[in-house]
Amino acid sequence: MTPVPDTAPAARLAGATLSFGDRRIFDGLDLTVEPGEFLAVLGPNGSGKTTLLRTLLGLQHLDAGTVTVGGRPPGRAASRTGYIPQQRPFAPYTPLRARDLVGLGLDGTRLGPRVRRREHTRRVDELLERVGATGYADAPVGALSGGEQQRLRVAQALATDPDLLLCDEPLLSLDLKHQQAVSALIDRRRTEHGTAVVFVTHEINPVLEHVDRVLYLVGGRFRLGTPAEVLRTDVLSQMYGTRVEVIQTGGRLVVVGLPDATTHHHHHDEEN
Repeated sequence: MTPVPDTAPAARLAGATLSFGDRRIFDGLDLTVEPGEFLAVLGPNGSGKTTLLRTLLGLQHLDAGTVTVGGRPPGRAASRTGYIPQQRPFAPYTPLRARDLVGLGLDGTRLGPRVRRREHTRRVDELLERVGATGYADAPVGALSGGEQQRLRVAQALATDPDLLLCDEPLLSLDLKHQQAVSALIDRRRTEHGTAVVFVTHEINPVLEHVDRVLYLVGGRFRLGTPAEVLRTDVLSQMYGTRVEVIQTGGRLVVVGLPDATTHHHHHDEEN
């Protein structure tokens, strides 16, 4: 097998093209995500944000173009890719403790017997502490709040010590306090370990201070650049084909006039 250089980007798409029937998701997308970069992926419902993550996970094949993760095909890089899925609340009586959920992250990519129990417990305790979840380590997951559950999903995603962290609407349904806490956890992983973050979100403001670049997907088109380059009235108006206003107020960006928006905020519902 050809050795992968240490300087390989965390992820790269070249000429990536994908359609579902007559619906174009993206066409000729060139994207390189460097180690330690925080990329926010924005766009309306159905624009392909989750599909992009599935492509990087090796679960969705392109119609044309190439994709690599850490210089390898996505499937071969699974052990060094962390994934925080869209939040689905656990049923109240789920027979799983917080530490069991985190432990699944350690076991999920390993064939054969589990690592020694003592070492496994030590690693789980370390991950729980890292995300501030030690206090409810033995609580049933169904009894925890959405914010507490999401901290556990972050811990689970960090269990394999990933080089690339894929986050699919990780702030959905969280209040502002928990949005900020979860965002800070993810950003700390990036700054302390050089982990690249691809962060799908319908709301840029909770992570705006962390974001290096934005990939905006709309109707098969895309724009890539810094938040200041992409989140502009002229750029979004051109992409949507209708007048869209971007207003900056109090350090927040408010997008007004989105065709599918239900409020005046930058609001896109989760994608199926």
